[in-house]
Amino acid sequence: ARMGARLLCLCLLTALLGYYIYTPLPEDLAEPWKVMLVSAAFRAVGHLSEAADLLGLMHYMDGMRLITVLELVSPSPDENVTVTDTKFNNVPVRLYLPRRAPDGLRRAMVYFHGGGWCLGDAGMKSYDHISRQISNELNAVVVSVNYRLAPQHHFPVQFEDVYSVTKFFLQSKVLSQYGVDPARVCVAGDSAGGNLAAAVAQQLLDDPEVKTKLKAQILLYPALQALDLNLPSYRDNDNKPLLPRSLMVRFWSEYFTSDPALREAMASNRHVPA
Repeated sequence: ARMGARLLCLCLLTALLGYYIYTPLPEDLAEPWKVMLVSAAFRAVGHLSEAADLLGLMHYMDGMRLITVLELVSPSPDENVTVTDTKFNNVPVRLYLPRRAPDGLRRAMVYFHGGGWCLGDAGMKSYDHISRQISNELNAVVVSVNYRLAPQHHFPVQFEDVYSVTKFFLQSKVLSQYGVDPARVCVAGDSAGGNLAAAVAQQLLDDPEVKTKLKAQILLYPALQALDLNLPSYRDNDNKPLLPRSLMVRFWSEYFTSDPALREAMASNRHVPA
């Protein structure tokens, strides 16, 4: 009887775990099970963070930051690129310099990581990997910026950090120090970082102190509007893996304020007057 009860418990636990992991996904997805497992881990951290927040143990985003911490890698050089953690204008950056001898001036990219203005780090495995790859394949200097995050810091701190790094880097003396061609510098970012890259590109156009013009802005699935959070993409992805609408609303609202009133208004799309 005891063996039967154990087997039943095991079957129930397996079924519950399967139910928790399984997520309906679009048919043309290349690796659905990988997406499901990552999504389940992400959801688990989210549920634990919500519980810790409700119990007053820590802020929800501090719990979610566990994802960032687990992904961090040291700034170690490899055969192609030297990597160092330093500061530009008192803002932490991870700097990637190609090892091979330059055949003239190099390209450069200033990169802003994603994470809803609340999570993420230039030192996360995924961002470190993409920065190394860009630096090596394009023979480019890559400046990956560790801007300050919400909820400890709200708008416009994140923007001010990335803007001050970009402005510092675009100075003639800094570009020449790293052997960068002033005509071949771009800003780039994904998600919230794409929002920041677009904002930086726009602001630079109106800044009389900046003489160097950007060659390009590269925006990867950027967050570019918060006026209407009920557009088709928000409705279609309401409960899709990794970034459901509720989490996106939380990211947007935490970026601006810790006052839960904004989050509640955004959740019901009442944050902008008609």
